[in-house]
Amino acid sequence: MRSGHALVLFSGGQDSTTCLAWALTHFAHVETVGFDYGQRHHVELQARHDVLQAFRTRFPQWSERLGEDHMLDLGVLGAISDTALTSETEIQMTAAGLPNTFVPGRNLLFFNLAAAVGYRRGLHTLVGGMCETDFSGYPDCRDDTLKALQVAVSLGMGQRFTIETPLMWLDKAETWELARTLGGQALVDVVLEQSHTCYHGVRDERHAWGYGCGTCPACALRKAGFERWTTATNPA
Repeated sequence: MRSGHALVLFSGGQDSTTCLAWALTHFAHVETVGFDYGQRHHVELQARHDVLQAFRTRFPQWSERLGEDHMLDLGVLGAISDTALTSETEIQMTAAGLPNTFVPGRNLLFFNLAAAVGYRRGLHTLVGGMCETDFSGYPDCRDDTLKALQVAVSLGMGQRFTIETPLMWLDKAETWELARTLGGQALVDVVLEQSHTCYHGVRDERHAWGYGCGTCPACALRKAGFERWTTATNPA
């Protein structure tokens, strides 16, 4: 168990759900923070509630360490964004070579506001599910970006903050395996049934890997990772 307390940037998706389990395994007290920025997949905000409820009721080893949840209204981010995550726009690549699901400044803003919450709450470790392996080219998910941000936040707050990214060098198959390692089949089931990843916000179709449209980039990554993981863990 590490010293200090942690604040998890928690969207209700597969990655942040796994990161929440990781934080609860490593820290004596963990809180969560979420952001309502007018995201197209607004259903993830309900998924947040469902996952947190499942953690409190199904995992006694974690429930006592899981503290307050904080929800921040970041409607201004959606208002200034023109992306496929904040409007009914077809998902495609842009001239800059990035998918138009990239919301400029999103993770930078998330971490700065999380640090402000952490400053007030005494939570000096910030945990995020960013990943270079499956990060779709988002520059604010890169390890170098977050290392630089850690320095800037610590200097600007006058206190040392640590940014932890347990998934940074894992692919999606390894993320499924990490969930199983942390919480067994019970946690895998929570990821399958309660978490939400689909960019289109589809929750009316259940696949082997969970709910989603099955075609957006987020679903494609989740599906491919699940299939690689199940093949590796259940070889013919």
